[in-house]
Amino acid sequence: MAETETQTIVIADPDADFLAWAEKHLTAKGINVHSTSDSEKALKLFTDHEADLLVADFFLAPLDGLALLKKVRLTFPNSMVLLVGTTSSTNAVIEAMKLGAFDVLRKESVNFDLRPAAERALQAAEQTRLAASSTESEPILPPQPSGDVIIGRSPAMQDVYKLIGRVARADAPVLITGESGVGKEVVSNAIHQFSRRSNGEYVAINCAAIPSNLLESELFGHEKGAFTGATGQRIGRFEQCHNGTLFLDEIGDMPLEVQSKLLRVLQSGEFARVGGNQTLQSDVRILAATNKQLESEVKDGRFREDLFYRLNVVRIHIPPLRRRPEDIRLLAEFFLGRQAEKGKARQMQLSAEAVDLLENHSWPGNVRELENTIERACVLATGNVLLPQDLPLDSSGCAADVDSGEDPDARAAATAILRAADAPTCELSPLELAEREILRVALDLADGDDAVAAKRVGLTKAALKKRLGG
Repeated sequence: MAETETQTIVIADPDADFLAWAEKHLTAKGINVHSTSDSEKALKLFTDHEADLLVADFFLAPLDGLALLKKVRLTFPNSMVLLVGTTSSTNAVIEAMKLGAFDVLRKESVNFDLRPAAERALQAAEQTRLAASSTESEPILPPQPSGDVIIGRSPAMQDVYKLIGRVARADAPVLITGESGVGKEVVSNAIHQFSRRSNGEYVAINCAAIPSNLLESELFGHEKGAFTGATGQRIGRFEQCHNGTLFLDEIGDMPLEVQSKLLRVLQSGEFARVGGNQTLQSDVRILAATNKQLESEVKDGRFREDLFYRLNVVRIHIPPLRRRPEDIRLLAEFFLGRQAEKGKARQMQLSAEAVDLLENHSWPGNVRELENTIERACVLATGNVLLPQDLPLDSSGCAADVDSGEDPDARAAATAILRAADAPTCELSPLELAEREILRVALDLADGDDAVAAKRVGLTKAALKKRLGG
């Protein structure tokens, strides 16, 4: 950038209307804006003007947004780039942040987000310009993994993707937090796959699933005769994962004596096998996860404070599924496709009523519960479209059990319905009568509120009225 107070923005987008709006929206005193729909022209504009900020769409030609980002950052390592697009690809967002994008904006919210994001980027550009070192080099980047590694379009998950992209560039420990079933191991795997260690070993250990007397041996290995049953030398996970990544799930359940030895490895890279005297070295990146509040565990003396601070260099919190309902349908359709790919079920679709039921469920078991629910629904469904009655959910927020036993009250009710259907004046089938009775009970329980009743039985208000003959 020239030695003036003027800053320059280059905008590249295939949409002429967006270009006109964005150019007008960002032009201000001390800010020059240039726009083009051609990514190669954008690169030339950026180079000629030594621009401070590039705003580029993911879907450009002949270079797409990621390729343009890479070229700009290669020539100007301290440049600021905002990528904009409707892409829902997890990989695209993570890759953009890993390559050094300042931020990734969604086209749906760009009207509100573009100016404040551009202002932050220009401020960062000025600060970076003043402090930049001419010896800074571009990191070595691994090849991009194929296929989405995480599913979700919600703003909360977009923030998670951005953090993954940033932490993948370094080797610092990462603490992944969130409720059980939110996908902490999936996030850990994504960090490894996008890191410079992606060609190395990735091993996941559940600290809560291994007895405390065996966990130390599992991690650090043991020598022959170290304890009863140690009939030979065993290589531990730290040796196995040299130059790779070790994921310690449920680290809040790790015994204090093992915590001490883990702390030593994090500080020095040194450890010894159980029963051994030889000091070994291992270069391993540690990713840890927990559904516990480690701050409380530290306060209560169940977790070492020094280990907590050593692990909590970067924290990624994954929000529960109930706080990102916009991801539920996407996840459900993904799980349906995976069931079909595995040959466990034919390819199925979700009815609108089923989607509504899924999106209004509380999901106490999070993504894991949703996956299990979809798998069970595929087994129970009689058609190619999943209906609300195919989804084993109850009103308490938990998946309902499928019971092969008989309920005497339910049998009596079914008998009464069948007898009513035999009456000469009845124009409804037994199933139609049963459905209407259930809907009437739902209305009674909802004190006549058809919206509440419809939600409870997984129907729309219109469908509820229609099935009641209204």
